Amino acid sequence: MDFTGKVVLITGAGNGIGRATSLGFATRGATVVVVDHDRAAGEATAGIVRQQGGTASYIHADVTKSADVQAYVKYCVDTYGAIDCFYNNAGIEGSIAPTAEYDEDMFDRVMAVNVRGVFLGMRHVLPVMIRQGRGSVVNTASIAGLVGSPNMPAYVASKHAVIGLTKAASGEVGRSGIRVNAVCPGPIDTRMIHAVEAQIDPANPAAVGNRYQQSIPIGRYGMPEEVANLVIFLSSDLAGNITGAQYVVDGGRTATGGAVTNAPAK
Repeated sequence: MDFTGKVVLITGAGNGIGRATSLGFATRGATVVVVDHDRAAGEATAGIVRQQGGTASYIHADVTKSADVQAYVKYCVDTYGAIDCFYNNAGIEGSIAPTAEYDEDMFDRVMAVNVRGVFLGMRHVLPVMIRQGRGSVVNTASIAGLVGSPNMPAYVASKHAVIGLTKAASGEVGRSGIRVNAVCPGPIDTRMIHAVEAQIDPANPAAVGNRYQQSIPIGRYGMPEEVANLVIFLSSDLAGNITGAQYVVDGGRTATGGAVTNAPAK
C-alpha cells in the first residue's frame, strides 16, 4: 500500500469520499491531482493534503465537457509525467421523484455527470495508461448500480451504467497492464446522503436518516474513509489479479435487502 512516486488523479475530490481518498493516497506517498467543479472545495482539499505534508495540486473541470477532461489529463501528464491511478469519482444524486414524474432536464444532468463524465474520464486517461503499459482505474458506482432504489430513476440508471462501463473497459485493457474496477458504496456520511434526507422530508431529515441507518446491519452510515480504503486497496499492487469487478462497501445493506429486524432502537 505504498504509493511513493505514484501519481493519482481524482475527480470529485473537493468533498466527501473524493477528499478522503485524496488524503489517503497522499499519506501513503502519492502525488495527488485534485479535480472538482467546485473551485473552493477542490483548492481546500489540495491545501489540506499539503498542510499534512503531502503533494497535491488542483485543477478546475466540468467532467461533462470533453475539453475540460482533456485539460485535466494533459495537466497531470505535463506536470507530473504519468497517471498511475485514476479514481473516477465525480457524481451527483439528482432529485427524488417517481419515474412517471421525473424532470427530464434533471435526468439528463444526472446522466451527463455520472455516465458521460465517467466515460470521458476513461476515454482520455486510458490512452495515457496504454502508452505507459500500466495503470489502475477505479470508478465510483453505488449499491444503486446493483439494486433498484424507488424515486431515484436517473441515479439508479446512471450507476448501473458505470458498472457496465467498468466491465467493458476492463476487458479491453487488461493485456496492456491496466486494471479497471468499481466501488459500490451504500449510504455514506457525506453531503449527498444528507441532501437525499432533506429532499425526502424537509421538515425532519434526521428521521429519514434514522430510518436509513436502522436498515443497515452495522447500524450506521459508512464513513468516507472506509470507501477510500477500498479504493486505495484496489489501486494497489495487492489487487493485481482484480479487474472488471464491483466491490460493495455498504455495511451489509444489500446483503439483507435493507430488512433488518433486529436493529437496535435509536
